[in-house]
Amino acid sequence: MEFHHVSVLLQECIDGLCIKPDGIYVDGTTGGGGHSLEIAKHLTSGRLICIDQDLDAHAAAKQRLADHLDKITFVHDNFGNIGAVLDRLGIAQMDGMLMDIGVSSYQLDEAERGFSYQQDAPLDMRMDETKPFSAYDVVNTYSENDLNRVIFTYGEERWAKRIAQFIVAERTEHPIATTGALVDVIKKAIPKGARKDGPHPAKRTFQAIRIEVNGELNVLEKAIEQAAKRLSKGGRLCIITFHSLEDRLVKEAFRKQENPCICPPQFPVCMCGNQPTGKIITRKPIVPSKKELEGNHRSRSAKLRIFEGFGIKQ
Repeated sequence: MEFHHVSVLLQECIDGLCIKPDGIYVDGTTGGGGHSLEIAKHLTSGRLICIDQDLDAHAAAKQRLADHLDKITFVHDNFGNIGAVLDRLGIAQMDGMLMDIGVSSYQLDEAERGFSYQQDAPLDMRMDETKPFSAYDVVNTYSENDLNRVIFTYGEERWAKRIAQFIVAERTEHPIATTGALVDVIKKAIPKGARKDGPHPAKRTFQAIRIEVNGELNVLEKAIEQAAKRLSKGGRLCIITFHSLEDRLVKEAFRKQENPCICPPQFPVCMCGNQPTGKIITRKPIVPSKKELEGNHRSRSAKLRIFEGFGIKQ
């Protein structure tokens, strides 16, 4: 299957990065290479580091970026390890980094990856298929309390406790091995009257399990902390999120980087010595234009936040 993914907020990201032709840039979620291609087009003697944990994405991006391979270094890793990746490459600071958080259109559309509640497939949801831990493990081995926690916290699902109960009851009879089987359990758990309006009844639970499998929120927080400290003076960190949990995390993480002081408010001056790594550029997130929304319905929940580094040497 072709790795097809429409790049969300593409021009807004390119504008936000303020690309220098000789700069060093990182696409932490390369995917099919849409954002990477536009970054590469703006580089002359600069360098682009393309990171992705999905090997299918690497193969697709290398084809799409074929005319710019002399400017690009591909890295099979998670963007949460950005500090270690830069160290391995001998790069002290970068001039910009982009992260497009969440599941790609390809991953959703490729049934066998097990991300979609709209197609029956083995339960998987691993963004990095070389890792052993999958959605099957979450659904079939987590305790009822842990399932409730995951579904409620990461899916913001009001029926989390009931869904967890139904999953545990179902798996005592036989393992829940496919996305279709999980959808059936979720539909049984959510009262029919509550399923009339709104999104698909399985949407929030699938989101929650995907986040748990891939450790997405922990990875994102870790990546922001590392990336902010590795930005050059004026370097930009651009992050696109697709749901409220991610957006809140990015907003709060940027605030901590801008104002890291942990002194009690009654202290007249800062005594902790924590120094800001940069400043927030977007007090309110940038959202897709009406034209983009009409052309790509998957962009409807996208939000872009931008942070600018002070170039503090670590």
